[in-house]
Amino acid sequence: MGILVGQLLNSREKSLISMPAILILIPSLIKIGGDTGSMLGARLSSAFHMGLGDNIRSNPVVHNSVIAASIVGFVSSISVSILVFLASSFLGYGMPFLTILEISLIAVIIELAVVYSATVAIAFISHRFGMDPDDTVIPFIASLGDLVGVTGIFMALYILNIL
Repeated sequence: MGILVGQLLNSREKSLISMPAILILIPSLIKIGGDTGSMLGARLSSAFHMGLGDNIRSNPVVHNSVIAASIVGFVSSISVSILVFLASSFLGYGMPFLTILEISLIAVIIELAVVYSATVAIAFISHRFGMDPDDTVIPFIASLGDLVGVTGIFMALYILNIL
């Protein structure tokens, strides 16, 4: 999936070069989905190993884990937006803070929705078929987070009519 992400970024190279603040934003923003999705996968895997993860719909472990990972994702997104604004302003590539925040939040909403859904599904399917979710979820979700993160950033740029 890494090659696909690279090709996706390469296809918009000229547009991205004209927006240095977005170039600063991309690496940290795409890691949010993969890292928090991996964290969610590890929590679900631990729940399965302890015998707490049988029913996906009424399971408080699943709900609480998704809520905790979402909080981490959104707080990280806001923090990254602040740091990107400060760095881009310091380097003379200023972009309005609200624009950076909007891009970040839209991209993270898209990324977290897709990545967390995939994380829960893969963890439950792995557990159901007798595979260790630690071995199946984290490698796949880390790559998926990069792909969906870049796609989410481009979608946010299109939604906001920036690209």
